[in-house]
Amino acid sequence: MQYRFSKNILSTPKSFIREILKFTQTPDIISFAGGLPNKVYFPVDAVREAADKVLCEHGQEALQYTTTEGYDPLREFIVTRYKNRGIEITKDEILIVSGSQQALDLSGKVFLDTGNHVVIEKPGYLGAIQAFSIFSPHFHEVSLNTDGIDISELKEAIKKYNPKFFYATPNFQNPSGLTYSLENRKSAAEVLKDTETVIIEDDPYSEIRFLGEHLPPVKKFAHNNSILLGSFSKIVAPGLRIGWACAPKQIMEKLVIAKQAADLHTNYLAQRVLCQYLYDNDIDKHIARIRAGYLAQRTAMIEAMGEYFPEDITYTQPEGGMFLWVTMPEGFSAMELLDVAVKYHVVFVPGEPFYADGRKSNSMRLNYTCSDEKTIREGIKRLSNAIKEYAAKKR
Repeated sequence: MQYRFSKNILSTPKSFIREILKFTQTPDIISFAGGLPNKVYFPVDAVREAADKVLCEHGQEALQYTTTEGYDPLREFIVTRYKNRGIEITKDEILIVSGSQQALDLSGKVFLDTGNHVVIEKPGYLGAIQAFSIFSPHFHEVSLNTDGIDISELKEAIKKYNPKFFYATPNFQNPSGLTYSLENRKSAAEVLKDTETVIIEDDPYSEIRFLGEHLPPVKKFAHNNSILLGSFSKIVAPGLRIGWACAPKQIMEKLVIAKQAADLHTNYLAQRVLCQYLYDNDIDKHIARIRAGYLAQRTAMIEAMGEYFPEDITYTQPEGGMFLWVTMPEGFSAMELLDVAVKYHVVFVPGEPFYADGRKSNSMRLNYTCSDEKTIREGIKRLSNAIKEYAAKKR
């Protein structure tokens, strides 16, 4: 039978990471490909206790339908966290969503018609590229520098294309690990001022900064044309699928309509259990443990690359988050290298999926959060051997 699929779904790329995970079924494979938090930090016992308490004390209510906006005490918890960081918002500006990935889909539904213009970082988060691609927009990529987005390129793109929104991850950007400086955030907000372009600021990683000082979101400087996304996936557990969108009233009204049409509301039982967990436990103490572990893993990876990688390989040195970005000499292909690396039983994500136009790339993303320090060292050694074999073939 010939199925008449929509043009939009046919033009939307598969998740390259989901495809590459098939390699990890081989027992001896060391994977730097996933974007997964380390499961050793999941608070299993504390979540179990929270679930028992919710079901015993509020079971009938927790198993019922609820409002689209989400569980009020959970929304208030998020508001308080922001206020402690100097961001003044209200509960009515918070929408609980099924992971911040859903917020990307809802934002696309709210803002995009076929052929509209969108500005994204170069390289950019492949999950966002996939989420927005289903609406068939025109992507315009703006370069990342070591201190953040290229302001002159951003200004030119907004002036030339009047995009519906600019999608950005200012903290420990996925895939590069780069972070916007304070001045860069202020400059980006200034560029957006008095335009019709909204910034969708994806912020899943700011809580897991393990070096340097915390910086305010761009939203602090661009409140009225900003959607700020957050998630409990990286600081509690991704299986709960709970994130949030923070937006001004006029935008929030439309996000709520899109959410109602999508799934009525986010899993209410999960919201109640998460909120109970947050009430009963010291989340900052838990996050501190995650930060310490990720710093040790990140340090192990950078030290191993310094020891094993050829001198013409460069890499970022993130102050938080879960990824770093490795760049090989011009003319090299990370996709071709992957074929060699598999023979050495190590995998990563080549750079191609992180560009909206799928261009060839000499860069790759490495995740350091899912392997212990000994495994990281062995994996980098294997990857170095693969790079050396590949480089010898290129000469």
